[in-house]
Amino acid sequence: MARILCIDDEEAILAVLARVLKRDGHQVTGVTRPQDALELDLARCDLILTDVMMPGMDGFELVRRLRPAFDGPILFLTSKVAEEDAVTGLGLGADDYIRKPFGAAELRAKVAAHLRRERREHTHALSFGPVRLNLTACELAVNGAPVALTPTEYEICAFLARHPGQVFSRAQIREAVLGWNAEVDDAAISMQVSRARKKIAAAGAEPIATVWGMGYKWQA
Repeated sequence: MARILCIDDEEAILAVLARVLKRDGHQVTGVTRPQDALELDLARCDLILTDVMMPGMDGFELVRRLRPAFDGPILFLTSKVAEEDAVTGLGLGADDYIRKPFGAAELRAKVAAHLRRERREHTHALSFGPVRLNLTACELAVNGAPVALTPTEYEICAFLARHPGQVFSRAQIREAVLGWNAEVDDAAISMQVSRARKKIAAAGAEPIATVWGMGYKWQA
């Protein structure tokens, strides 16, 4: 499942996109005005589909303004298929084109392919309600107030937050954060998670959940 933002000035197109993409379990948010997309929290988005020809701001300008704050795949939906248009779009940071009119199978296949290939490290921020992780500054904040986590506590939170809803065992967390040869046991990971949770809870949030008998997960 992915969180997909669709931008098109035609409500009918947005309805089709939502209907098709929801077949694969994706969460779809649709906006008709490009300006509205600029005001959304892009850290909660995995892929963007945007039209090119839109009133007020075209898709090229929109992608130029979105790309510095968004690390995921961006796909154009367009009837403009001239080579110079493709070069322009890809140069601005888009990943691919889907031609209008498009078929449901093609749309689903291209979205799935880009989600599978997506391996870029997020370099900006992740936001979950009042909790925000600044991945550049290595800082976690609740309602704008930084939480004083140790480096290991922060790395555990960042690892879980990059995979919201996915359950990880203590061994998996230890290997991802400290390396497979780290000289700590599962109990030490439990202690680190416990301390991080207490600090974050004291600031007013509880994003880490215990899944009994399995491990921990980040609640999106």
